[in-house]
Amino acid sequence: MQANMVSAINNALELLMKENDKVVVFGEDVGKDGGVFRVTDGLQAKFGPDRVFDTPLAESVIMGSAIGMAMSGLRPIPEMQFAGFMFLAFSQLVNHAARFRSRTRSNLKVPLVVRTPVSGGVRTLEHHSESPEAFYSHAGGLIVVEPSNPYDAKGLMIKASHLDDPVVFLEPTKLYRLFKQEIPDEMYEVPIGKAAMASEGEDLTIITYGTMVQVVKDVVSKRNLSADVVDLRTINPIDEETIINSAKKTGRVVIVHEAPLSFGAGAEIAARIAEKAIFELDAPVIRVGSDSLPYPFPGYENYYIPNELKISKAIDRVLE
Repeated sequence: MQANMVSAINNALELLMKENDKVVVFGEDVGKDGGVFRVTDGLQAKFGPDRVFDTPLAESVIMGSAIGMAMSGLRPIPEMQFAGFMFLAFSQLVNHAARFRSRTRSNLKVPLVVRTPVSGGVRTLEHHSESPEAFYSHAGGLIVVEPSNPYDAKGLMIKASHLDDPVVFLEPTKLYRLFKQEIPDEMYEVPIGKAAMASEGEDLTIITYGTMVQVVKDVVSKRNLSADVVDLRTINPIDEETIINSAKKTGRVVIVHEAPLSFGAGAEIAARIAEKAIFELDAPVIRVGSDSLPYPFPGYENYYIPNELKISKAIDRVLE
């Protein structure tokens, strides 16, 4: 079937709920209204208000309830309406969801998938365009994924719900309806912890994820570059093997992400390359990201987040 990211995730949730009656979906306005972006549209009508239901506007309550459900035998998939508001549930997620399995020596598992829209490029207000992947990747015990296309979104969601550990599932808002892709009607899994090669080449490696994958692919295509484009898909655990092998093959690396540069995923990737592939490099690793400032008002976001010009300049630097 042809699907954008919204319909792909919706289809994944429907299949998961049909497969296992322990799966429950809840959050702010996800029931009758189908969520602010309509990702859960129609699910309450199909599965009833006991399995798809609205919650108060209280992120810490949503997260705390989800953790309790997961430890009690359910498989909750709560939605946080916007990533910026999810920080109100940070303590519950990091201090409890991430640690209960370790704390109880695996006697208690937390099969939990927390969905939230992330990133900008759609002219929203503050708190609606956050890129929080580094916060959650730093917390031991949390799996963090961020798909860049409908096929991966469906497969990663299904895989995440089948795990017994908490997953932070980041959904790039700009990609929700940006393009459609052919995806299977049936259930399938995309492996967590394994990057995808969006393209392959010899001259340089570009490592990216989420909203920036399509931007990078456009730059590579327009410039007719021979480049490995690595789509991480999973931020934590990261696919170090694919990263290192590609860096050694091409000898030149550019890392692109929408999140601020300081202490971000790009810094972690660059450090691992420096530790394990530095003698195979022909140029310094170049990072492209947003400025380390609060997300700006909508009129300024095109100056803030990476664009084709910034990426192209980084490629010139590494090729020279």
